[in-house]
Parts: sequence; C-alpha cells; structure tokens
Amino acid sequence: MTIQDVVGSAFNDVIGFRIANWQADYVELLLELQPMHLNRSGVVHGGVLATLIDAAGGFAGCYCTVPGNIRRALTLSMNTQFTGQTKSGVIKAVARRSAGGRKIFFASVEVFSEQGDLIAVGQGTYRYRAGSETPEGSPVTTTGADAG
Repeated sequence: MTIQDVVGSAFNDVIGFRIANWQADYVELLLELQPMHLNRSGVVHGGVLATLIDAAGGFAGCYCTVPGNIRRALTLSMNTQFTGQTKSGVIKAVARRSAGGRKIFFASVEVFSEQGDLIAVGQGTYRYRAGSETPEGSPVTTTGADAG
C-alpha cells in the first residue's frame, strides 16, 4: 500500500497532486500543471493554488507513525496570498505544522514554481477528526476521507 493509496481521494485525484515528501509536521506536494489548471489568462488558477495550500496544510499536521493507519483533519479557516504566477512545469507546495494542541493545529504553506519562484503563501487552522489526535492515528476505513 502506497501513501497515495492511504490518503487518496477522488478530489485529490482530479486535481492531480502527489505527495513527494511527508514526515512529522512537514509535507511537500507536487503538481504538474496541465491546461485544466490554468485560468483564462493562461496562468495557474488561484483556486488550484488555494487547493494545494489547503491540502498541504492538512497533510503537514496529519503524518501518521503507524504504517497502514491514517490521521484526518478538516479545515477551520485558511488564508491565501498570491505572490506570483506560472504557466507550466511542476509546482511545489511546502507546508509545516507551526503550532497546535490535541484537537487543533496550525500550518504555514509556501508554493513555488518549477523555477523556484514563490507564487503563493497561506496559513490554515485545522481540527483533527476523532481518532486522529495522536501520531498513531487509526486504521484506514473506506470512507474516502483524506488527511487534508
């Protein structure tokens, strides 16, 4: 079973991002831009960037120490600032869990173009779902829910 198998969802599959690096309090998501990710001006759509920020922030707080188990969270609030643009290539979202307690955590996210330019930043507040409060998480179910 791969990471994508454990945390995948139909929505994540439609967007097309993948987890490149995931560890406690940290994640990197990669997305190869396709025509469907671009707005009418031909640059990456802000909604795609906001989705990456939301997902990466959630994953940053939901790393699980038990293989085959999962942690889940939902977004309570999120803010996003767009700082640049890109038209093609692979973009990378880097998220770090910055603080939190047993039920709530906070994450900061930066999104970079393939050239390394900062194109968006964001911060989110997330709440762990029941059974996800500890690093051990809980067994995977077939609900289709993911970590972010």
